[in-house]
This record gives sequence, C-alpha cells and structure tokens, in this order.
Amino acid sequence: MTRFQRYAIYVMPEGALARFGAHWLGWDPLSGCAVDYAAVDGLPRPLAEITATPRKYGLHATIKPPFRLADGANLAGLMADLAAVCDALDPVTLDALTLARLGGFLALVPEGRADRLNALAAAVVTRLDRHRAPLTEAELARRRAGGRLTPPQEAHLAQWGYPFVLEEFRFHITLTGHLPRKEAEAVATLLTPHLAPLLQDPFVIASLCLMGEDEAGMFHLVHRYPLGAAASRSSTATSA
Repeated sequence: MTRFQRYAIYVMPEGALARFGAHWLGWDPLSGCAVDYAAVDGLPRPLAEITATPRKYGLHATIKPPFRLADGANLAGLMADLAAVCDALDPVTLDALTLARLGGFLALVPEGRADRLNALAAAVVTRLDRHRAPLTEAELARRRAGGRLTPPQEAHLAQWGYPFVLEEFRFHITLTGHLPRKEAEAVATLLTPHLAPLLQDPFVIASLCLMGEDEAGMFHLVHRYPLGAAASRSSTATSA
C-alpha cells in the first residue's frame, strides 16, 4: 500500500456527481489520477485557476481534517478503528444540497436541518483523535494565518487540531478557491445547470472515506467504509 504523509476522513460523493466533480477539479481521488477539465464555456478565468485550491483534495466534504499519524499509531490501527466507528454510525439523509457562496468560495451545502450529520462528524473527530499527531508550531501558525479565530475555535484548534469542528462544523463540498464576488456569481450561474441534474433529493451519506495525501500533496482514496454496517449485519442475521 502507498505510504502517505497525512490522512483525512471525508464524505466522497459517488456516481454522476463524483464523475463531474473529478472533471471540474481536474483530479479524481478515487482512481488517484489527473483527468481532463470539464468543458464549461464563459468562465471568467481558466477552470484550472478557479479550482486550484480544492483540486488536490478532490470533490469532498471534510469530516476529520488532514492529520499526521501520532507516535505509536499506524495505518492498520486507524483503519480498524474507523471501520468500527462507521459500523456504529447510521447513514445520514439530507433534504438536499444547494450551491452557495461561503466566505468567498463556492460550495454545495445542506438544505434543511443537519443535526444528525453534525453529530456524526463530532463522533468521528473525537473517537479517532488518538491516532492524530499534535500540530507543530508551524502547523498552528498556518491554521491561524487565515484570520482571527474566536475563543471556541482557538480551543478546538488546540484540542482537536482544527478550529471548525463540533459546534463550529459546517458541512460543505468545496467547488472553487476564493473568488471575487462578481466572479463567484458568474461561476455559480454557469455551474448551476451542470449541477442541477446531479443533485438528487434527498442526498444520502452512506459511507465515509479514509483518504491519504501523497508526497505531491494530492489526496487518494485508501478505503470507503459503509455506515451502519453493524446494524445491517444484525438485521440480516435476525431475518435469516
């Protein structure tokens, strides 16, 4: 198995949305390959520039942000614990996803309540944290460089290695880097008809993915874990 410098736990869309996302970003993390960019006419700048920031991650929503393995931790142990956590967590159904502008970038965000999704993310962040190495001073400085953190965000950064977890968590599938407002509006207008047939209602999160970052900084799928596998096995055994 390829050795990775960091790991992360993401929601990775499947099917037509995943295929479009790979071509939108120019990177398919499920196959670990660069792909041709989507043909979208009229963009205010080349698609490679619009998507340069999120490209290396692939089309994803972060559940547990990238982390180095702690001293004494190993990939096999992380995979075993993630499998157990996913076994015990139920799939989550969102009413829908919608395109929105978040702090200067475009992303898909949930419509309606996301309480169960937020609880799932909190469980993954906290139950697997023993596998995460503490941030270095340089890593802490980079996390703080994006802007002033609130006291709760600073506390989360110190305890969990990332400011936007637990009550600060907001599920989003990133589609662009930072864009000026007029460019973001233009990209959203052009992107909407491409996304509309791909955003099925409801949007079901049925698995979590362990991702690995290679030496070039690109993320690859290590393994996809179904949610609620323990309950599914129990139901099958009961009905047998």
